Amino acid sequence: MTTALVVLVVGLLLCFYGIRSVNLALVAAGFALGFLVAEAFGADSWTQLWVGLGSGVLVWMLVSLVFRFATFVVGLATGAVIGAKLWSALSDPGTSALLGVVLVLTTAYTSALLAEKYARRALLWFTALGGASVILSGAALLWPSALGFLAEPDDGWQQTVMLVVWLAVAGSGWYVQRQLFRERLGLPPKPPKPQPAPASTPTASAAPPPAPPAAG
Repeated sequence: MTTALVVLVVGLLLCFYGIRSVNLALVAAGFALGFLVAEAFGADSWTQLWVGLGSGVLVWMLVSLVFRFATFVVGLATGAVIGAKLWSALSDPGTSALLGVVLVLTTAYTSALLAEKYARRALLWFTALGGASVILSGAALLWPSALGFLAEPDDGWQQTVMLVVWLAVAGSGWYVQRQLFRERLGLPPKPPKPQPAPASTPTASAAPPPAPPAAG
């Protein structure tokens, strides 16, 4: 339960808050990459957690020494996570594992180049997609009997549902981050909502003429 909650929280932070801080994105992306690698090797849940935490700290420490490569590394790590999730969605037991390795490496390197070229605009997509991948893994750990297929789908319908849920969560993360961090993304501020026009007050009616004086 603890492992699943940690994974879920890391995924939520990366998906909905990753663009806010490069340091946070580095740690979360490093955690996600280490966690998925440990998961691929069949490690138990606690080992996956510690490998993920160690990877997150290691990535942050290495990049902090040469911080100008931070954007490239975040793109590389989140791209690898995205490639791994694509492999889970598209592969079957008979598919060659070599294709999976090529897919992960290609996605990781392409994402790193795009992040380096387009900076925060690209990282917005990569943190949303990578964070959504980790959210699905956390949900699968929390409720394995009902949602286990979100991490390792077997049948075709499971792969389709997992892909749809993944894109829906990632789209939500993209939208939330875009609304919260418009200035950081270089977007123009949202126009203020028009104020409602004040209600017009009815004009006072003319005063009635004075009554004639009473007879004496």
